Amino acid sequence: MKGVILAGGTGSRLYPLTKVTNKHLLPVYNKPMIYYPLETLARAGIKDILIISGKDHAGHFLNLLGSGRDFGVNLSFEVQDGASGIAHALSLAENFSGKESIAVILGDNIFEDDISKDIASFERQAGGARIFLKEVGDANRFGVAEIRGDAIIGIEEKPKDPKSNLAVTGLYMYDSDVFDIIRTISPSERGEYEITDVNNAYIKRGSLSYSLLRGDWTDAGTFESLFKANNIAREHHEKTNLNG
Repeated sequence: MKGVILAGGTGSRLYPLTKVTNKHLLPVYNKPMIYYPLETLARAGIKDILIISGKDHAGHFLNLLGSGRDFGVNLSFEVQDGASGIAHALSLAENFSGKESIAVILGDNIFEDDISKDIASFERQAGGARIFLKEVGDANRFGVAEIRGDAIIGIEEKPKDPKSNLAVTGLYMYDSDVFDIIRTISPSERGEYEITDVNNAYIKRGSLSYSLLRGDWTDAGTFESLFKANNIAREHHEKTNLNG
């Protein structure tokens, strides 16, 4: 399995912090934000990782991360010319994937969980996709999964009346069919190719599984969630050092 980190976008909700830099290069406690998704993939044993960013700050990622040797991985870089949505950014990873399955993580998501077992479980599946869910108190801010038995029957983006408290986090696993699926979807009302449409396509195929996260998780795309991310990173750092 290969890894893809999506680190594009304009970061408009964090302006003026993002006036001169990419959101994913902002500090979260003692590291640049991009370190956290990179370490999540590396900790799970993924060695080949593609970082997709916007053209304005692509060189900054290269200067910061280099070849990936310091993380024990091999890094590649791709540029997304415009902010056309998560699914569009992911489409740029088709040549990189080389028909292998991929783990995709949004560059502003902070995960405490070790996903090694989830990757091993997914690779035993006969293709399909897997998403990672987290119980939250403000599900209307996210894509929300509706569960029936052990199956996901639908995902609704930012619903006014959520059917569950299970938020779809920014971590996904896909087989190589994902690129064909992306080619079939249309832009949403906001003009973007939505990852929710991709996941719902897998639901229609009956091939979308899920994992429930146990540890802390947040995105870091707003001032409030960036503050939360700093607290999570600090607490995890202190816990790790105490146990180590």
